[in-house]
Amino acid sequence: MAMRVPAFLLALSLGVAGTAFAQEQTPPDWDGQTLGSPHRGGTLRLTADGPGGTLDPQVNYGTQYMQVFVNMYDPLLTFREARGPTGLEVVPDLADAMPTISPDGLTWTLHLRSGLKFSDGSPVRVEDVVASFRRIYRVGSPTAASFYGGIVGAKECLDAPDHCTLPGVEGHSDGTIVFHLAHPDGEFLYKLAFPHAVILPASVSVHDVGNETVPGTGPYRITHYDPEHGIVLERNSYFHVWNPQAQTDGFADRIEYNFGLSDEAQITAVEQGQYDWMLDAKPSDRLGELGAKYTSQVHIEPLLGLYYLAMNVHEKPFTDQRVRQAVSMAVNRHAMTILFGGGAISEPLCQMVPHGIPGADLGLSCPQDLERARKLVREAGEEGATVTLVVPNRAVELGMGTYLRNVLQQIGFKAQLRPITAGLAESYEQNTANHVQISLSYWFADYPSASTFLDDLFGCDNYHPNSAISPNFTGFCDQHVQSLFERAKTQTEPALAAPIWQDAGHEIMRQMPGAPMIQMKTIDFVSKRLGNYYSTLLSHMLFSHVWVK
Repeated sequence: MAMRVPAFLLALSLGVAGTAFAQEQTPPDWDGQTLGSPHRGGTLRLTADGPGGTLDPQVNYGTQYMQVFVNMYDPLLTFREARGPTGLEVVPDLADAMPTISPDGLTWTLHLRSGLKFSDGSPVRVEDVVASFRRIYRVGSPTAASFYGGIVGAKECLDAPDHCTLPGVEGHSDGTIVFHLAHPDGEFLYKLAFPHAVILPASVSVHDVGNETVPGTGPYRITHYDPEHGIVLERNSYFHVWNPQAQTDGFADRIEYNFGLSDEAQITAVEQGQYDWMLDAKPSDRLGELGAKYTSQVHIEPLLGLYYLAMNVHEKPFTDQRVRQAVSMAVNRHAMTILFGGGAISEPLCQMVPHGIPGADLGLSCPQDLERARKLVREAGEEGATVTLVVPNRAVELGMGTYLRNVLQQIGFKAQLRPITAGLAESYEQNTANHVQISLSYWFADYPSASTFLDDLFGCDNYHPNSAISPNFTGFCDQHVQSLFERAKTQTEPALAAPIWQDAGHEIMRQMPGAPMIQMKTIDFVSKRLGNYYSTLLSHMLFSHVWVK
């Protein structure tokens, strides 16, 4: 049956694209200060289905809380707070300038800004910088090996975290910080800017802090947290703007982030002005209503993110490559875009890296072929196998999941759907103790490189059995593919790394531990009173930039 984009989605996309938001905006050269602004003050009210995991900024790898943490913590470098591709550029944050790099690429030198304080009033010292990088290994950060494994001494820290000394990070009394790498890393600049590299007080526990908050350097701090109900953030009185491209003062005096509403209820609450922004995906049956009545409150933004089917290569029937290939070819990806909300906000994807990542496009197509898929399942001897598909318990994913369950049944499986609370789904899927066979998952770019999809999701270093912090959901670990990852990461020129990442991408598509489904855009629905809407490719809507007065 031919499918088409519903008329209401066309109206939505044209309406949003054609709306010139006449409301006042901060200028591009804004100095980041809000003191004296008539828009400073008030309470920004946010809502989500549930909590997003641990409050430890060096452990949490989920978008929900990372979007909060970017307003609370700072690395030495960060991504520019700018719209569009400019937001993928790295700028100094707690460091006072960009690093000096030795000709061999092995020594990186930075200098800590003076006069910085944490939200508890204590000064930021080079000792805190060194301790924060050491803590990445000691706390078991999910990126400790894949992002920071190339620092001299990292191997020993990974092998024996409790005895980590990390000689490859030096802090000197004049504020100089030196990183020594065991081999060149063309992406180390991005890794220094990634949120797991935030600087915390040296006194912070080296264990996951869980529901406790730790002092940061950003414009906000958490003053109350109840994972059953929500988060309250208030101003950090010790914050001052040091680089408006990295961190600005906040407009709202207080941010209340409440949990417990379904995605349907969130939309109604924002419509009624009870909340200013909602986290969760907008149910497709409400998009027409948003497009018709609330056009000026809807923002469609580009996104470096994708949905994919993660197939656990250690759980039957997905131990067989033929079965994984069958699942991929059985799906009508155009149908998936319709279920997500239509072509205005999503597109079919046939590679495990979204379009927009430089040098990553493979030029593949993934036409549906149910007959060939059934044949592969029969050849693998898995016809009649029981398969449970795990999906987040939200309207959009439930719709896609129901379709995918039916597809699995069509190619010969006894398939059932298992919805999991959205805030818990990712950690549930990652933990091998739960024996998840297949899940509908999503992933967003950590920084603008194919590695943050291919290596993050399929790298051997990112598979941690019996852990809820294991980004490699599938358990895939192939030495040839891993060697491609390692070769690509040591290239100092993106043009040299690109063909290697493409080779790795083709190999992932051949072995198919994960089947890409769609690339989506972000739909932000905000209250009528919310102004200065501001979104970046990596951090999405910036809570510190918007105002409610």
